[in-house]
Amino acid sequence: MQVQIGSSLSEVVRSRSRWYDRRRVVLSAFLAALVVSLAATAVASVRGVGLYRQAKRTGRAFSEPLSTFEAKTAEVDRHLDAFEASSRELERAREQLRYSRARLQVLLDAIERAQSRTRWLRVFLPG
Repeated sequence: MQVQIGSSLSEVVRSRSRWYDRRRVVLSAFLAALVVSLAATAVASVRGVGLYRQAKRTGRAFSEPLSTFEAKTAEVDRHLDAFEASSRELERAREQLRYSRARLQVLLDAIERAQSRTRWLRVFLPG
């Protein structure tokens, strides 16, 4: 469209208003943005639900091995506790054995001394 030099401003505005209506452009842009945002919300919702379902499946897949691992860990803890108790009992038994061996050595030394003192009497005793 060409604007002539002698035309008035109202004619120019009227002629442009037919070619470019601001209200229609703004309305169409608003509707396009609304459609795009609704579509993006729908896509995000669908993907969010998919992510939630995948997380539930993954949780179920990991729950059994994790419970098995926890049971084995508890069993190992029980074995370690039993080992510690057995180790303490063994140390007590070793200490008691060391004490008994020391007493036995004292008794053996006393017998050996007694035998050496009474060796000359064996000659007179009948065998």
